[in-house]
Amino acid sequence: MTNTQFYVSTFYLFKPVTDLNQLQKQIEDFGKINNLKGLFIIANEGINSTFSAPNKDVLELAEDYFNTLLNSNSITYKHSFSKKQPFRILKVKQREEIVTLKTPKLVPDNTKNHHLTPAQWNEVLKNESDVLLIDTRNWYETHIGKFKGAIDPNIEVFTDFPNYVKKNNIPKDKKILMYCTGGIRCEKGQLELNKMGYDNVYQLEGGILKYIEQYPNDLFEGECFVFDHRVAVDQNLQVTQKYKLCPHTGQPGTIEINCVRCDSPALLAKEIKDDPIKSITCSKNCAYHWSERPGKKGPKQILEFKQ
Repeated sequence: MTNTQFYVSTFYLFKPVTDLNQLQKQIEDFGKINNLKGLFIIANEGINSTFSAPNKDVLELAEDYFNTLLNSNSITYKHSFSKKQPFRILKVKQREEIVTLKTPKLVPDNTKNHHLTPAQWNEVLKNESDVLLIDTRNWYETHIGKFKGAIDPNIEVFTDFPNYVKKNNIPKDKKILMYCTGGIRCEKGQLELNKMGYDNVYQLEGGILKYIEQYPNDLFEGECFVFDHRVAVDQNLQVTQKYKLCPHTGQPGTIEINCVRCDSPALLAKEIKDDPIKSITCSKNCAYHWSERPGKKGPKQILEFKQ
């Protein structure tokens, strides 16, 4: 990749961690020395992270370090890119789960059971007609991109996914293919479906990010939402040029405005287009002041992230 300054890596590993404080310190120390930024979520069940490195050499050093630190040779790293730093700082957070489903005792065994590589995924979707393809992500993620023919549960948060399956009587005699951004939500989602009696469930290994890396502009349409200041990545795994985070909702925005209070440009989510204040202001701060003193101008706002 030319003209790319920051390399972004996404990974997870389900593996018992007994000393979270020690693991947190090791990650923080290594990250500070090597100028890593991003978020690491650690729990007794494992680790989940998206981080950025200033160049490819540091990226490879970091991934080798995490392989050794976690004593694993089975981690799948998903890469994307950014011309500007997508994270402000390095955060290492301890939580009950590394992906929230409110089932901390439901932990995959990392044997990659019923995982399909991107190549196998394409083979099934292009040659088998009697399958159900389900997107496990939140509605604002699916609205900017999903696989052709995928069922969109239109859920608010991942914890709603099991209830969606129960309420919609998803047939148990069908082969079910499920996917998410990087694979981690499907790990627990698949186990939850197994508990409900669904045995013929497969997930996309490495998620959308790994699929786009190998098959850009194929069966996945649109862009892939990511949970950082980049908002989304396109089919080349580069930062989106189409979306920005809506300052009022935190969701992908495409509606262009110039703020009535400070004249700053902004992209807003379509969900607030009918709101009389939010639809004409570029930030929560401007919305508040405009509602208190309509017509009173203020200083321009500083946008958080520009690519």
